[in-house]
Amino acid sequence: MENNTNKRGFGSDNNAGIHPDILKEIISSNTGHAAGYGSDVYTEQAQNIFKEHLGSETETFFVFTGTAANVLGLSGILKSWNSVITASTAHLEGDECGAPEKFIGCKVLVVDAPDGKINPELIEKHMHGIDFEHHSQPKVISITQATEMGTVYSVDEIARIASFAHNRNMLLHMDGSRIANAAVSLSLPFKAFTTDAGVDVLSFGGTKNGMMCGESICFLKPGLSTDFKYIRKQGMQLASKMRFISAQYIGYFRNDLWKKCASNSNAMAKTFAEKLKQIPEVEVTQKVQSNGVFVIMPDKIAGKMRNYYFFYPWDEKKSEWRLMCSWDTEENDIEDFIELLKKELKK
Repeated sequence: MENNTNKRGFGSDNNAGIHPDILKEIISSNTGHAAGYGSDVYTEQAQNIFKEHLGSETETFFVFTGTAANVLGLSGILKSWNSVITASTAHLEGDECGAPEKFIGCKVLVVDAPDGKINPELIEKHMHGIDFEHHSQPKVISITQATEMGTVYSVDEIARIASFAHNRNMLLHMDGSRIANAAVSLSLPFKAFTTDAGVDVLSFGGTKNGMMCGESICFLKPGLSTDFKYIRKQGMQLASKMRFISAQYIGYFRNDLWKKCASNSNAMAKTFAEKLKQIPEVEVTQKVQSNGVFVIMPDKIAGKMRNYYFFYPWDEKKSEWRLMCSWDTEENDIEDFIELLKKELKK
């Protein structure tokens, strides 16, 4: 069970607090009255910011959670007889508690991807039974950027999947809960690896990178958001005081705060990985391209370390663990972890 101390750990970037600048933005918007349900100046400003970053045709809808962003975003482009193809490690498959099946009624088809990244060759096995009423019809490919394994798709990899999808009358969805970490890793603007690369629908997250709550669903192509406002309302994600979600995104983009936060978490993960690689008993199992580090360490040692620092198991059969860095991770947090780990290994 996760400990309840205020000590900075490596369990999840969700565990970090709110960046002070985001809190200031919320307080700044907390003056007087503003129209509810998104008819306010803050929401309009935030939506225009997304147009600047993703393209003038972008239609953005704010929701409370990442699960809602993924599932409701997909519900706008899927029918119950459709299927969505994704990696076996994707949140859609493993972390949404069956929400796609419940709220959309669609089928989720998965492919195994050891590094978290799927490609047309892996997807091809699901491309059968097309126009056959006894078979669910593949309609959407969903990729995660950065992936749940901490890896990052290149622009060419995304464009190749988009081309594969579009040539088959399918759409490409991107789960961007850690999209800021991917942008920093690629050293590219968001538009370059989303809209310009062929992504159709994007879940754009901020909670894992310094925001308090709230995610956005971005429809990047004309015509895809038709009637979505009704889907959001029926999905119980239409915030009455939406200005407090929207205001966060205003602060998030101001002076590239998103970039500063993600740059720190990415840099700390690289530092962490390099120090772990120097310990013979520990193996770093994935490329560290964003803010996650995956390691194999002796099971008993991991158990002892978790008495001091909470972190999640990834593959308990081989004692593989996930260590996440956050916008507020400091190098001394890593130094303390490494020092303690070395002490435990010597016992």
